Amino acid sequence: MIEVFNIKEGVFLGILNLNEYAHSFDLTAKRDIETQGKNYLINYLLGREATIGYDEKGKPFLTNESKHISISHSHDKLAIIVNEKEATGIDIELIRDKVLKIKHKFLSQSELADSNDNIEKLLIYWAGKETLYKIYGLKEVDFIEHLFVKPFTKHKLGTIIGEIKLPNFTESFDLNYQILEDYVLVYALNKINAC
Repeated sequence: MIEVFNIKEGVFLGILNLNEYAHSFDLTAKRDIETQGKNYLINYLLGREATIGYDEKGKPFLTNESKHISISHSHDKLAIIVNEKEATGIDIELIRDKVLKIKHKFLSQSELADSNDNIEKLLIYWAGKETLYKIYGLKEVDFIEHLFVKPFTKHKLGTIIGEIKLPNFTESFDLNYQILEDYVLVYALNKINAC
């Protein structure tokens, strides 16, 4: 029901199968499944009871703790990453061709050209930008103008470089990605330097 990935010291993540979770706890309401699933997964990852709060911009945090978290869900998967030292982000996406219809809304011309309409690669770009958006944590971000993923060669897993470029905030991050069966998972590995 839960897969745990120890990324490096102080950084780990978990993926919860929401269908299995709902069946195990006899839940049917989607909202209950997601809300209780988040609590169940964070408690499992930390090995104790924890409380998730949300700031005024909707960014999740652990109350009474300095650890950073990020949460994502897509269809029957829920993912949470924990970073003990710095802001983090995660995104999980079901692999489907819907991304072809919206690619122009989040990719620059060079990113569009690099993706070559490969659905998995488009989703890595999308999830990479979602991850950057979650790291930044503020709403005033344009995915084409402010969030960038450098061109990459797609494999089943790898590292890409993401950049956040705003007038008052510029940072680069190593982002890891994995293709897990029918899903693309992208998460922040670490901040690498100022752009």
